[in-house]
Amino acid sequence: MHYRYHHSPLGPLLIAGDEQGLRLLHMDAAQPWELAADWHPDQGELNEACRQLDQYFAGRRQTFELQLAPVGTAFQRQVWQALQEIPYGRTWSYAELARHIAKPEAVRAVGTANGANPLAVVIPCHRVIGSNGTLTGYAGGLERKRLLLQLEGALLL
Repeated sequence: MHYRYHHSPLGPLLIAGDEQGLRLLHMDAAQPWELAADWHPDQGELNEACRQLDQYFAGRRQTFELQLAPVGTAFQRQVWQALQEIPYGRTWSYAELARHIAKPEAVRAVGTANGANPLAVVIPCHRVIGSNGTLTGYAGGLERKRLLLQLEGALLL
């Protein structure tokens, strides 16, 4: 696994991936992350991910074109795939997301899977809000969620 720290408007990001694809984008890089013994500093393998993130933060990219390889259960991967179908600049509620994957009764499970997303920003879990339009939990913190939604024009200042 290759990793690197990357500067962003959200603060330092820890990014990791291997030959299968991008596996981790951790926002709280200031918080310790247990780097496994087989993790090695990036030697350029993550340059494209960083380039696309920079474009996104500069408002020049709306979708990511990266090989993704998040690790999770089949249900989590189904939710994470559906998150990528939420258009840039739009938000869905947890209930809408549950209906989208044809599991309307699984709103809480969808919320849990959303919160376990290992590739925040790239898999846009920040686009999911409460049914009443409020910003609800976000692993990176509600201020980061607000910043991302403002960047995309989905949330007025």
